[in-house]
Amino acid sequence: MLNSKQLLLIQQTDKKLAVFKPLNSNVIPAKGWINTVRTSLKMSFRQLGNRLKISAQSAKEIENREANGTITLNSLKEAANALDLKLVYGFVAKSGSLEQMIEDRAKEIATEIVMRTNTSMSLEDQQNSEERIEQAIAQKTTEIKFVMPKYLWD
Repeated sequence: MLNSKQLLLIQQTDKKLAVFKPLNSNVIPAKGWINTVRTSLKMSFRQLGNRLKISAQSAKEIENREANGTITLNSLKEAANALDLKLVYGFVAKSGSLEQMIEDRAKEIATEIVMRTNTSMSLEDQQNSEERIEQAIAQKTTEIKFVMPKYLWD
């Protein structure tokens, strides 16, 4: 059963994630942020390398890894620090919030369960109306959201 502690945790996490929502539509530069900032500052690879205590070639490799999506968070953090910046890291819920994500997933499962039952009933010539099916899906969705069973994310 979804207790008040779990609900509070979901709400608090949603609140923390909400600050990143405006960044959802932010486009990452094609060559990456390190390259964009470095070139904006007219900083050479040698200068960036010196700040990172690595060679110019290694600084270039860091930029390439960021552009390819293979860079580590630690490397990004070090590069940001070398550029006098701070790395900010977060997630944005695709559906808007964790609560909405739970709602969507619960409805998906509820629909599967209700429709499976409806199919069985149809085979026995005991078919339900569209309205009754929608009510059953809504009821099952609420139940799944309230209980948050382990199979919710299977």
